[in-house]
Amino acid sequence: MSEVKSDIQIARAATKKPIMEIGAKLGIPQDSLLPYGHDKAKISADFIRSVQGNKTGKLILVTAVNPTPAGEGKTTTTVGLGDGLNRIGKKAITCIREASLGPNFGVKGGAAGGGYAQVVPMEDMNLHFTGDFHAITTAHNLLSALIDNHIYWGNELGIDTRRVTWRRVLDMNDRALRQVVTSLGGVANGYPREAGFDITVASEVMAILCLATDLKDLQKRLGDIIVAYRRDKSPVYARDLKADGAMAVLLKDAMQPNLVQTLENNPAFVHGGPFANIAHGCNSVIATTTALKLADYVVTEAGFGADLGAEKFFDIKCRKAGLKPAAAVIVATVRAMKMNGGVKKEDLGAENVEAVVRGCANLGRHIENVKQFGVPVVVAMNHFISDTDAEIAAVKAYVAEQGAEAILCKHWAKGSEGIVDLANKIVEIAEGDSAQFAPLYPDEMKLFDKMDTIVKRIYRGLEAVADKGVHDQLAAWEAAGYGNLPVCMAKTQYSFTTDPTLRGAPTGHVVSVREVRLSAGAGFVVAICGEIMTMPGLPRAPSSEKIFLNEDGQIEGLF
Repeated sequence: MSEVKSDIQIARAATKKPIMEIGAKLGIPQDSLLPYGHDKAKISADFIRSVQGNKTGKLILVTAVNPTPAGEGKTTTTVGLGDGLNRIGKKAITCIREASLGPNFGVKGGAAGGGYAQVVPMEDMNLHFTGDFHAITTAHNLLSALIDNHIYWGNELGIDTRRVTWRRVLDMNDRALRQVVTSLGGVANGYPREAGFDITVASEVMAILCLATDLKDLQKRLGDIIVAYRRDKSPVYARDLKADGAMAVLLKDAMQPNLVQTLENNPAFVHGGPFANIAHGCNSVIATTTALKLADYVVTEAGFGADLGAEKFFDIKCRKAGLKPAAAVIVATVRAMKMNGGVKKEDLGAENVEAVVRGCANLGRHIENVKQFGVPVVVAMNHFISDTDAEIAAVKAYVAEQGAEAILCKHWAKGSEGIVDLANKIVEIAEGDSAQFAPLYPDEMKLFDKMDTIVKRIYRGLEAVADKGVHDQLAAWEAAGYGNLPVCMAKTQYSFTTDPTLRGAPTGHVVSVREVRLSAGAGFVVAICGEIMTMPGLPRAPSSEKIFLNEDGQIEGLF
């Protein structure tokens, strides 16, 4: 048996085309691409404006079951489906998020796909790429510096230093920075106060970059950020500190989508990277809408399971950007079904049809949930060599009972050749125009009722609960004119509950909303549920321990 190559070995052996050739496939002239080396480029704002009158393509969402240590392969399937659609003669673009350094050096790994369904250059994408995350981090922390500087020089705006809501960010998992005290060391260093750090992908600046339609909209949203409150509880905005202009300047290049290619030399837009468990989990609106003007089909993904990523894709991104998805793919694996059915990771190699059937309840819940949005669903079974015929048949039979179809996909091992059946099915669904997309709740519903609706209809919980302080805060925001905003649920990705150990399809649980944060610039209210952290920590044995440069100066250990 031949040795199975690692993702990075496959990516390194890829025959890449010059990025200008990839752009030419889409009709992008060379002077509309800002190259970063030979294999990646940014697309100019002028070109994006020039294609707005083009016909709009079909939007396909790829989502998944709740993630398990067994692995699901959502990004791999997204990339594979894009290649598969191109293989059957459709003009397709893959749209995914950029990778955060935190999980790359932590436990989750990168975000460029895997096997023979990857976006390249894989190493660059999983490290500094075109510097977008650094720009977001810098713009965010410039605002932090301006807040403390304003207070130091007399606090003309009357900021209550106990009510500064703007935290700092860093694109790294570092639990020691969750709660800190700043400005120690005497008068010269300012006024000591309690503060903290979030990971960059949880920054409101990240969300704004991903939801803004152009540079003008970007600056307006940056100005709308609420950074603190006065003693009378009136808000202080970023524009009050004259921060919005400089922040927009720092984000000018980061705002433009990045063009790269798949292993099969098909175009991919990689732009933005909010996490789906603590943010809205979708690539940028500007990348998705631009791709829709350049292709017949755009395949995009939403983070983690459909209870988080897909719900936010529909209720936040599609609502705000006026997008209407034509179909949704839910990625599942036999291995994940077995884990949801109670099998331990070390026992996944043994056939266990009964456990597969038990675990399919999780998949069934996600199918029902996506259908609630009026979007047709197909299941992509991401194939592993340990899957048996009986286990595969059990998943297909279960999905058929749910009124959908499960299609076996072998893109990890075979690239586009292994996912042609799914590509053909997607075309059949999308061309049938059966989608009747609608968000889960109306804009005018009260903020807490929106949270409660998600808990009951998506998580299948008994209710959402919160203390009086949360209810009072939501009522104050409603009185201030923010009641029409959608909500962004920050919750564990591993379960429909707030307990990450409860797999399957639990019901009747209570979801506690511990804290709420207003992202006035991004245009949503964040509900922090259970014990979720907006600054993750590293595991006992982080992935960084296995990442190094070999004797040839090549990177090893990224995945």
